[in-house]
Amino acid sequence: MKNILKKKVIIPLMAFAIFLSTTAFQNDFFEIAKQIEIFTTVFKELNMNYVDDTNPGDLMDIAIKSMLADLDPYTNFMNEQDVEAARINNTGDYTGIGAKIKTLKDKLVVIEPYKDYPADKAGLKAGDEIIKVGNTLVESFKEDAGDLLKGTTDTSIEVTYKRQGKTQTATIKRAEVEIKAVPHFSMVNNKTGYIVLSSFSDKAFLETNYALRDLKAQGAERIILDLRGNPGGLVNEAIKIVNLFVPKGQLVVTTKSKVEKYNKTYYTQNDPIDTDIPLVILINGNSASASEIVSGALQDLDRAVIVGSRSFGKGLVQRPKQLTYGTQVKITISRYYTPSGRCIQSLDYWHKDDKGGAVRIKQENYNEFKTKKGRKVFDGGGVLPDVVIGSQTNSPITTAIINNDLIFNYATNYHYKHNIEDVNSLILNNSDFEDFKNYLKINNFTFETDTEKALFKAFETAKVESLNNDIKEDFNTLISNLNASKTSIIDQNKTYILKLLTEEIVKQYAYREGLYEYYKIHDAQIKKSNEILENPATYLGYLK
Repeated sequence: MKNILKKKVIIPLMAFAIFLSTTAFQNDFFEIAKQIEIFTTVFKELNMNYVDDTNPGDLMDIAIKSMLADLDPYTNFMNEQDVEAARINNTGDYTGIGAKIKTLKDKLVVIEPYKDYPADKAGLKAGDEIIKVGNTLVESFKEDAGDLLKGTTDTSIEVTYKRQGKTQTATIKRAEVEIKAVPHFSMVNNKTGYIVLSSFSDKAFLETNYALRDLKAQGAERIILDLRGNPGGLVNEAIKIVNLFVPKGQLVVTTKSKVEKYNKTYYTQNDPIDTDIPLVILINGNSASASEIVSGALQDLDRAVIVGSRSFGKGLVQRPKQLTYGTQVKITISRYYTPSGRCIQSLDYWHKDDKGGAVRIKQENYNEFKTKKGRKVFDGGGVLPDVVIGSQTNSPITTAIINNDLIFNYATNYHYKHNIEDVNSLILNNSDFEDFKNYLKINNFTFETDTEKALFKAFETAKVESLNNDIKEDFNTLISNLNASKTSIIDQNKTYILKLLTEEIVKQYAYREGLYEYYKIHDAQIKKSNEILENPATYLGYLK
């Protein structure tokens, strides 16, 4: 009787629960199907009836990317070319000429030739403007002109390029190119080893592991791990790198998602190399993702002193999903949390400001957490270093200078005007800074602030309301004062601008390898790291 009663109660309840869940699923499915049908109908009618010829592929590419752009910068649709670029980013391997190239409308600019690779061997230098590849003019090539430089190993191409206004040609033999995750490691002094980790590709752990062992064999008793400018990459590589310095079985990172299968907890799986060697990690505003997992975890575990400026604050995990015809969609599936439980995401992409941009989490909304030894750390704004040195963020005006390639172009001109035998002795001074400011004027550098935009908009409104004559003098005074203020802002960023100029100039003389050697002598953050590491009491004091 009891069993019959149970069946009479339980079975209807289960059926009701299934009905509810099924109904909810059906409602979601119906809404998705409905919107797809609407979109398909619009897409079909548009391509069949629009007054001019349309390109269905381009329209769909724009439609998908515009839809995803409203979510966050990391949820992206990837066409076949994008998928290949992602593969190169994760492996560091491709076939080409061995140079970092910037694609412009009518030319390909060599940003950085890699030492001893084909472009370098053929004599190409930073600043060279490739205008023709084989018989194809770059300006007439409708696809990504950078693809013209790629091809099968050992095949040759002739490029026509301009250098300082003079047209030249070079024949380049393509080769397999390996971009190292660890482009440099060496001894700073007889006891301190220095490792630069520039990306978390699938070789990051192996190369970092090798560098650490090699430096210890050379006598390193302390290590500086440089993650500045490292945008991240593969999470598993980050966990294995943390494992080099902490024991097996240690929690490194947790991911949390609305989808149950994406909720994961990651622990170290192997025996470490050295759990005691003093360690300093360098980060800056361009250290993101896996870089923040490494620096955040080792900070939470009181295993390293973090030096530099606040990291980017990504805090989000993506996973690629295979689609049809060789395409993919990379979706943000979860947030990650350091061992103390903090999520260091600094931008709220769900809530937008009046310009449609993500809202930065306010410092008063940060939450306090504790490291393994009880030190205070906070979420919401990236990883904050234990020792802050350098600019936290770039000002809008310096960002505009960088984005307009004015740092790069000035450095290229400097390289051709000056013959420097010992690049490690290069120190830019006040005269160089004034010369750079004059260079900005000559090249008509302009930067319109939000304040200016608002003032011009208000003045246009005043014209409509016939009030412009009354306020014209005051308006001109305000604009004049704003221009003076912008000049003042450039002066305020003098140290940072000279640093950027110096780095680019050194790189053009001595490649990226030479830049790291220059850092070991002149870089303020490396000098401070050395001071900390050379004094055990100071080092341990930061970790208490």
